[in-house]
Amino acid sequence: MSEGWQVYKFGGSSVGTSGRLPKVLELIAAAPKPLTVVVSALGDSTDWLILSARSAEEGNISQARRQLTQVRELAANTARTVMNAQNQKGFKYDLDEILTPVERLLSGIELTRECSPRTLDSIISVGERISVTLLARALCERDVAAIPVDARDFVVTDNTFGAAAVDKAETKVKFAAVTEKWPANTVAVVTGFIGRTRDGQTTTLGRNGSDYTATLVAGLLKATAVTVWTDVLGVMTADPSLVREAVPVDRLSYDEALELAYFGTRMFHPRTIIPLRECGAALVIRSTTQPDAPGTRIDATGNPDPNRPTCVTSLERLTLLGVQSRRTGLGRPVGGRIVAALNEAGVRVWMTTESTLGQSFSVVIPEMDEARAKQSISEAIAPEIQSGDLRIEPVISPVTLVTLVGENMGKRPNVAGHFLNSIGSVGISVRAVAQGASSRSISCVVDADQTATAVRTVHGAFNLAHTQISVLLLGKGVVGGSLLKQINRQNQALGREHDVQVRLVGIGSSKGALFDADGLPPVEAVALLEKALVEGKVVSDVSTLLRKLSQLPNPVLVDCSAAPGMEKIYSAAFAEGINVVSANKQPLALPQPERLALLGAARKNFRAYHYETTVGAALPVIETLKNLVRTGDHVISIEGAFSGTLGFLCDRLVQGDPLSVAVRKAKDLGYTEPHPRDDLSGLDVARKAIILARELGLQVELTDVVLEPLVPAEHLREDDPEKFLQSLAALDAKFAEKVSACIAQGKLPRYLARITPGAEGAKVTVGPVEVEATHPAASLRGSEAFVAFQTERYRQYPLVVRGAGAGGDVTAGGVLADILRLAQNIRGRRAT
Repeated sequence: MSEGWQVYKFGGSSVGTSGRLPKVLELIAAAPKPLTVVVSALGDSTDWLILSARSAEEGNISQARRQLTQVRELAANTARTVMNAQNQKGFKYDLDEILTPVERLLSGIELTRECSPRTLDSIISVGERISVTLLARALCERDVAAIPVDARDFVVTDNTFGAAAVDKAETKVKFAAVTEKWPANTVAVVTGFIGRTRDGQTTTLGRNGSDYTATLVAGLLKATAVTVWTDVLGVMTADPSLVREAVPVDRLSYDEALELAYFGTRMFHPRTIIPLRECGAALVIRSTTQPDAPGTRIDATGNPDPNRPTCVTSLERLTLLGVQSRRTGLGRPVGGRIVAALNEAGVRVWMTTESTLGQSFSVVIPEMDEARAKQSISEAIAPEIQSGDLRIEPVISPVTLVTLVGENMGKRPNVAGHFLNSIGSVGISVRAVAQGASSRSISCVVDADQTATAVRTVHGAFNLAHTQISVLLLGKGVVGGSLLKQINRQNQALGREHDVQVRLVGIGSSKGALFDADGLPPVEAVALLEKALVEGKVVSDVSTLLRKLSQLPNPVLVDCSAAPGMEKIYSAAFAEGINVVSANKQPLALPQPERLALLGAARKNFRAYHYETTVGAALPVIETLKNLVRTGDHVISIEGAFSGTLGFLCDRLVQGDPLSVAVRKAKDLGYTEPHPRDDLSGLDVARKAIILARELGLQVELTDVVLEPLVPAEHLREDDPEKFLQSLAALDAKFAEKVSACIAQGKLPRYLARITPGAEGAKVTVGPVEVEATHPAASLRGSEAFVAFQTERYRQYPLVVRGAGAGGDVTAGGVLADILRLAQNIRGRRAT
């Protein structure tokens, strides 16, 4: 045969889906020649043919004929899109010639109520025969010389109907005889999937049979490449239905492809690859819908780039069976007997694991074969079970086999550790693990309900150049609005300099939430939410969005609200595998049992809960305290101006502003809580003090705080923010008098909190005080906050954290810092 042959293979969706066949014909016409084309049955034709046979077997011949009519109508309708009237008439004759024998077979099945595998193969073989007849006629009409070729004329198989094995030697002889009759410069359109026994019985080749035909023909022609045209862009790094970020792999080696095929990649079967490896031809997988895309090339070389993408596969609906030894010494090995018994019972074994000295052995099998597998294992080791030496462990089902496949795995250190760590870091238990001798793959067994999370986590750990953080933001006020602006402004730099991308996928307020998994533009998010609220297109309960959020890469719930009751949403988020970043103090100031339950939920689900901005806005107050405690320092006292808002008010009062004017300025600048009462009551500072006290391990409640508000309690009962601001005017004169008296004594008014652990019990006080000019709080200006930690190490000179303690931009910057800290932790887990 001539060198330089190409083989194209088109699947059923390419030739049978409406509108795609003209593109197929264009691809064939434009392809370099010589060329052979292998095709599958149109669309759902094979399924309809199987259904027709089953209907006839059940005695419903009218239903069987209707299903056969579906096959005929699909073929006729497809022909009308690519053929003129004359060719359509010829094709109708071809259809009658192919389908009339099937009608007789269906009648015979209906009479006998039996459809043998041999008869079924005869029926379903007509799907491919229709396709080649249609395609050859359509090509000839476009001046492309083409002939239909029935693969049964050269593919010789055994009599395993439904999954026949090819006799390669006999097939090679017959193929040589058949190809001698092919006219020169003609495209042979060959039926995929079917063959014939030596005595002339029609057989089918089973799963991926048409691909196998194509690679078989390529080997016989000594072709340079086989191009499989399908409806996907190539071999993907993961199942796109589980991982939105999955991308096509540009190149794979034969061995990598075989490994993927063994572990369930549905795109090809191991036997599809073997003929290519024997002849050296490449397999290229490309998309008929995007023919300009390069697709995936599989050849002997693969991709030499050590940083090439790695594939993650997931085999679902499996069962894990284990056998445990109870004997004290070494006994007869059981692993080989168990596998042999399962093979004898026709049970597919996907993975086996054996402990040192064979004390335990486990197998992963299809879930539907569980009962048969248990029976065969029980029979194989019956004497040991009866003696008590062995026992069958409780079945774990359903489970999923998650596998990482890559040619360079054996050439890089810690791939296995990185694989298992990525899964363990999100709280998923690994039931069993195995690595192949080739070091091209490592597999683990996880519970079925953890499949999506496991696959996404492994894929992200090994494939994503950027760490993508998927954010659902709650709160669109001053802090939330500032955060959106910062994300929009910084995202490009974060990607360029830190390999982090923050994607806003949802935004919510007290009235409802808007969610889009593809992302929302940060600068337009608030307006889009407002529009959705008007149109009634929002989700009223944000907790219903958590499952959707959990299915995205590195999901984070960001709470920039001051709403109560958020602990329930946080706990639900942790349970869904979502991290939480919060500026909301209320969940941390709950009664201690509820707070501990919330923190416990984060630990139990291996989720992060970052809340640095709950005390001191963007100042590193909480992290500083945690580091002191972690390193064993003893805290004597904590004192500080925890509220930048109240610091601002005190400063303005000293500058001569009336109280009512100062509070309104603070609100206009975005320093206050949504209701300024929460600041002036001192409750906000009390919550911050409780948060810090509890970080010290103190058992204190909010009710334990000795709290004195900045203004009298009777002024704090007004629920309307505007009326509250107006009511403060009545206090202006009194406050001016107090401030003047304070200054006259050489002191300054400040609002401070003090935490003293104490041997006789912790004491937390919050309220207005008058400080000397030498006090650290005396030099505070504007919205500055400060916290002083007096410890054993910092007894003489307290450790002071000081800076802007209020404002939307400052707090939002702290929230973004928490998000980025989370991203860097994730990247640290990914690094290899």
